[in-house]
Amino acid sequence: MKEERHEFDFCVVGGGMAGLIAAIEAARHGAKTALVHDRPVLGGNASSEIRMHICGARGAGHRETGILEELLLENHYRNPEPNYSIWDSVLYGAAQYQPNLTLFLNASVHAAETDGPRLRTVRAWQLTTETTHTIAANLFADCSGDGILAPLSGAAYRIGREAQSEYGESIAPEHGDRKTMGLSCLFQAREYDRPMPFTPPAWAYRFEKPEDLRGRDVNVRRTNFWWMEVGGEYDSIHDAERLREELIRIAFGVWDYIKNRAPDRESVARWALDWVGFLPGKRESRRYVGDHVMTQQDVEQVGPFDDIVAYGGWTMDDHFPAGFYHPEAGTIFHPAPSPFGIAYRTLYSRNIENLFCAGRCHSATHAAMSATRVMGTTSLMGQAVGAAAAIAVRDGLTPRAVGQRRLRELQDTLMEDDVWLPSHDRPIPALSRSAHLTASVGDPEPLRNGRDRRIGSEDNGWTAPLGSAVEYRFEGPRLVRLARIVFDSDLSRPTRNMPFRKALDDSPWTPPRTLVRAFRLEARDAAGRWTVIHRETNNYQRLVRVPLVVEAYAIRLVLETTWGAEQAHLFAFDVRD
Repeated sequence: MKEERHEFDFCVVGGGMAGLIAAIEAARHGAKTALVHDRPVLGGNASSEIRMHICGARGAGHRETGILEELLLENHYRNPEPNYSIWDSVLYGAAQYQPNLTLFLNASVHAAETDGPRLRTVRAWQLTTETTHTIAANLFADCSGDGILAPLSGAAYRIGREAQSEYGESIAPEHGDRKTMGLSCLFQAREYDRPMPFTPPAWAYRFEKPEDLRGRDVNVRRTNFWWMEVGGEYDSIHDAERLREELIRIAFGVWDYIKNRAPDRESVARWALDWVGFLPGKRESRRYVGDHVMTQQDVEQVGPFDDIVAYGGWTMDDHFPAGFYHPEAGTIFHPAPSPFGIAYRTLYSRNIENLFCAGRCHSATHAAMSATRVMGTTSLMGQAVGAAAAIAVRDGLTPRAVGQRRLRELQDTLMEDDVWLPSHDRPIPALSRSAHLTASVGDPEPLRNGRDRRIGSEDNGWTAPLGSAVEYRFEGPRLVRLARIVFDSDLSRPTRNMPFRKALDDSPWTPPRTLVRAFRLEARDAAGRWTVIHRETNNYQRLVRVPLVVEAYAIRLVLETTWGAEQAHLFAFDVRD
């Protein structure tokens, strides 16, 4: 047995999408960061161990960007099959090889040390190395889903459903309780070119007719079987192992029914069970109490918060606690607008002054969390926490003080990192604002309006034939150190991160056709000569930053090829000194 002690600026507990992105963002902005995760792979519910596809804001053009979009585009480029091991490797590589970030996998946090209202250390047992890691940090973030640091630190938290009277929420129950949404063990099916019989294990549940499944959808092409859900009437943390057993018996029993007794079983004769998750995916457990508790009304009123740092757009998708055993389909999709804002004040503890929280354990009622819990939304929360932590480390601030003193900087940082904040415009650097902007065709002015996506009927971009150029011309020679470009990655594309079944007629994944694949940057000197200062022939990202050190009278961007679109389309082109 070993004991090791470590010192960091910022320690993130939980390597799901929220925690992973929080750690990457903080490290990129200069904070020495630790990411502690109790599994061998990252991504939480999106990982190969659980395999829930990433959901987020509904509506054309509302897809989440920032680091999440960067990871998804990397997956589209590297993972044409697509294969879950490749997706795991995308997430692993993003953390393991991120400068300033130290990854502790297979490490389960079980203890913490506090000093009054501050968290000082966490202790994690790493199963693979038989080592206890004690991690001291100035700041912590709980992105564990279960909110493990709340009971360990004394942070205020809630479990279960609030009564209608507590916050005036119409979709809340009349009386509060400790019931939650349940857990699911998903499965995936694959189509083959020959019949694939199935023999169930003796311990699987046996379902004889459609009524036994209470009308649930069993179409393997249409559903990921999320409705195989139990546990909301139990303790979703401490009863997790017995609930897993129940879920596995249900999963194998459902597949046995589909293959051997369903009325349309001949239509799935060539389908086989490809994978079953033995690690339950959770929807709800502990929730922190922050300086603001997000409510149903905040969702419905689109959360017009001054301190908006993220947004959601999923419905208030409130699963019945009985889950699979509820007599009706397993959820009610209460209407919610898309997008709606999420306040920074919901992303840190009310009473532990150096503790952030992001993900489904952020500060919200049960009703509001039913909309904010999906991973596209929690990824944005994670990026906001990571950016705030880096500011707090730099200036010696608490999470609360960042919101009080550095809120605009936090919002600007997020927008600079390609996170959309509805109703906010990204600041344009002075060099780009003062330069003369021209293009070989069309109007390029939207490229510096600070709105880096289509918003409603506003395109906010520039469309041009391949070979076209857009140019910044200066009054005299200027030193240019960076070019920032936002290409069109088709934010209305239907796919998320990974599919829930594999059919023979599936098409390979590729980067979105709209993305610019090849481009070059050129600089003009005093004699009017243009010189290529950067060329990219295989771009597959939306946000591209190009470091430069060049003195020029003008800088132009020339668009050469796309991943399939006949014309190029981009949303931003900035130069800065």
